[in-house]
Amino acid sequence: MRKSQFNMRDWKSHPKYLTPSYKSTVLRSPTKPLIPMKQTLSEITGPVYGHDSINPLDNDLTKNGITDGREPLGERIVVSGKVLDEGGRSQPNTLIEIWQCNSAGRYIHVNDQHDAPIDPNFFGGGRCMTDENGHYKFYTIKPAAYPWGNHVNAWRPAHIHFSLFGPAYVTRLVTQSYFPGDPLLDLDPIFMSTPKSSQGLLIKEFSMDLTEEGFALGYKFDFILRGPNATPMET
Repeated sequence: MRKSQFNMRDWKSHPKYLTPSYKSTVLRSPTKPLIPMKQTLSEITGPVYGHDSINPLDNDLTKNGITDGREPLGERIVVSGKVLDEGGRSQPNTLIEIWQCNSAGRYIHVNDQHDAPIDPNFFGGGRCMTDENGHYKFYTIKPAAYPWGNHVNAWRPAHIHFSLFGPAYVTRLVTQSYFPGDPLLDLDPIFMSTPKSSQGLLIKEFSMDLTEEGFALGYKFDFILRGPNATPMET
């Protein structure tokens, strides 16, 4: 049998299931050892939702939520990068979905009752496919911090959630990325649950090359799927 070309996932670079300072993990983390399940063809080759339903404005959150002809409020940004495997090889045809709060720190969701305004022209969600070279790009509004009730005076740093789908439904990576220089990072139990050696992999890099003159600041954020520099994923 030929030796596998893939590195085993390095779980030391990902957050633990149980992080007591992140209170919801106390209720949802496993209490017994996990049981590995053998993959069958249904997991490896099953259909992947959404790859064939990408619309022209799905990757532009500055336009895909407009309801009254006015653009959403806030600082426009470009977030772009590549999806790579552990060997640095580009991963084309990867479905990437994002969701985030608006520039006031509020999601359009019934469970979000934060006392901050809802922007009627900002939906807060988008999707795109990586091209033949593994590139992706989103236009959006920079999200704000918001309170989340985990502890006294708890505020989440500004962040964007990402979900990546590979060739099958079980090949999914869910993570979130942050902005450089945010003073809330060291105070956030979710960010701090990631091992310190891997925390930098969750922070976007400001890029003048991606910045569009007179329109939006640019940020680079690559995804590495496995190996010692794998992007930490939410477990």
